[in-house]
Amino acid sequence: MRTTLTLDPYVAKLAVRTQHLRGTSFKATINEALRHGLRIMATPTEQSEVYRTPSADLGRCRIGGLDDIADVLAIVEGDGHR
Repeated sequence: MRTTLTLDPYVAKLAVRTQHLRGTSFKATINEALRHGLRIMATPTEQSEVYRTPSADLGRCRIGGLDDIADVLAIVEGDGHR
């Protein structure tokens, strides 16, 4: 089958470099890359199990609210820290 492909510049450079390394024609290099890539893409992948982070009860909040940062720092660092 004859078709026209527009390759990204990076892909084109990689294909030319591979062509020179293997000593094959550009057409053969592209066909081999497509065969290999499409075979991988057509193979179903295993569905990995979704990881869930276990929860932990941290108890009640020891600070009334986080709106006043100065109060929070005074509680955490102690009043004499300033």
